Amino acid sequence: MEQPIKDKWALVTGSSRGVGQQVALGLAQQGCHIILHGREMEHVQKTLGLLTGTGVKTYAVEGDLSTEEGVASVIRGVQQGPGHVDILYNNAAVQNTWGEIWDIPQSEWQRTFQVNVFALIVLCNAFGPEMKRRGWGRIINLTSGIKDIPPLAPYSVSKAAVDKYTRDLATEMKGSGVLVNCLDPGWLRTDMGGPNAMDDVETVLPGALKPAMLPDGGATGCFFAAQAPETWEGRAF
Repeated sequence: MEQPIKDKWALVTGSSRGVGQQVALGLAQQGCHIILHGREMEHVQKTLGLLTGTGVKTYAVEGDLSTEEGVASVIRGVQQGPGHVDILYNNAAVQNTWGEIWDIPQSEWQRTFQVNVFALIVLCNAFGPEMKRRGWGRIINLTSGIKDIPPLAPYSVSKAAVDKYTRDLATEMKGSGVLVNCLDPGWLRTDMGGPNAMDDVETVLPGALKPAMLPDGGATGCFFAAQAPETWEGRAF
């Protein structure tokens, strides 16, 4: 039995295109109000247009997650708008520049971790405690099934860090009404996934919505794969 999310506010980072855009559209179809995010406001205009006619409220925030100020801008934008977040989809991520594993500079590791891990943590810190106080929330952190590709080590290691952080945060939130899980969207034909990926980006739905629509007391600290229905109730790591 799924928990209705009608009239909840969802922040979807990186929702100007790709997986984030699909998640925003899917949540809107469930009656969820949407906070879009892009590096610049103009980037989210297409998604805003696609949401026209869905009957839900929309709001947009901007901020480059590769900088501390950019993350702070996202938080300020939410505070100045809806004021709170019920569902946090930490979707935004970057992939490192391809290179031999021992030749990847520290700056590339730092850039990848800033967007994929540190920004994600700061956003959880900003909105998670209020979810806990209200006694309801859903936090979904995007992970990846990537493995055995040394030239993309910063990306894959950052996603492993996301997995571990998600389990720790789920433990902190246990019994509070806030469920915290990871979602692997699959290898999709997006700007990041490239033209040779297995699936069209639209196939991320409906699986990507499952962690947001869990019933109260549902799975937490678990792994969901959008392309694998057998995981849609949550699976231990």
